[in-house]
Amino acid sequence: MNTDKAIAALEDNLKGLLFVRDESYIENLISLGWGKDEAIKYATWDWPHGIGTYGLYRYYLSSGREEVLDYLEKWYMERIEFGLPGKNVNTVTPLYALTYIQEKRPHAEFERVMREWADWIFTKMTRTEYGGIQHKHAECENSQELWDDTLFMTVLFLCRAGILFNRPEYIEEARYQWLLHQKYLADNRSGLWFHAWRFDKRDNFADALWGRGNAWITVFVPEMLELIGKDDAFSRFMVTVLQDQVSAIERYQDASGLWHTLINEDTSYIETSASAGFVYGILRSVRLGVLDKKYLSVCKKAYPALLNEIKDDGTVANVSYGTNVGLDLDHYRNIPLRQMPYGQSLMILAVVECEKAEREGLF
Repeated sequence: MNTDKAIAALEDNLKGLLFVRDESYIENLISLGWGKDEAIKYATWDWPHGIGTYGLYRYYLSSGREEVLDYLEKWYMERIEFGLPGKNVNTVTPLYALTYIQEKRPHAEFERVMREWADWIFTKMTRTEYGGIQHKHAECENSQELWDDTLFMTVLFLCRAGILFNRPEYIEEARYQWLLHQKYLADNRSGLWFHAWRFDKRDNFADALWGRGNAWITVFVPEMLELIGKDDAFSRFMVTVLQDQVSAIERYQDASGLWHTLINEDTSYIETSASAGFVYGILRSVRLGVLDKKYLSVCKKAYPALLNEIKDDGTVANVSYGTNVGLDLDHYRNIPLRQMPYGQSLMILAVVECEKAEREGLF
């Protein structure tokens, strides 16, 4: 499939997925005691949707196609009118792209929701020791746990809300959350990140160097640096952490060009969403000037392999389903594969960036 056809198919597929309810997720929430109406709200506004809207918004910036922005504006208006679920780490995620849409298509209701949720994060969101954002979501309390997912799912929105609403304390809190998560989740030996940390046992659970969790970091760093700048001591420190991680990502790249769901374990399956996230994050960072151009070869090797994962209808193959923290590595090896909005989104982001790099002669 050529690149233009792949992007068009990915876009159509992703737009459709954002209006599809995850019925198995609804059933699981009901089994945990949630009412059906609330479970449906979680299944229509959660982190997969947030990654999906982020991908579409970045695609809009690249393509300049106003109909993409029209779609996003309509999606947010319909979801808010339908009713939002309870606030948690994951349900914050869709608000990140909304901060940008608000700047282009202002709505009083969009602003009201974002202000309310940002204030809740800053003043009321459940914290761990040392004030870390506890990764509490609809399925699990995750008491005293820090997860690498949190930085993308919640912290980016808090930082953007600080910029949008002139609340510098939100930005400082976002910076603090990075420092605390990096302290407990970055593996200084490999350069990669563990999925989670728990304060009660003071360990990283199974010490899983999980692919998609690491991809959230690879994408988060250039995104955060574009928000706060890249020249002060804090940002320079972020760059050193990214450089260590990407060096490890290069080292563990599979011969196929992609990466395993447990990055350092070639017996675990190849996983597409993490692979797309790595490629997109690396290319963003090279363009931002915080990664050496030598890492373009990593993305060039991955590009044809990523295209091979896109089916004619735009479905992305080999995407792992939502993944809670596991107590052993088999938990990650056995996560089922399933079509999800974040797989489509990360893929369209990676393919668009690779196509641009190819067009510019960087590959």
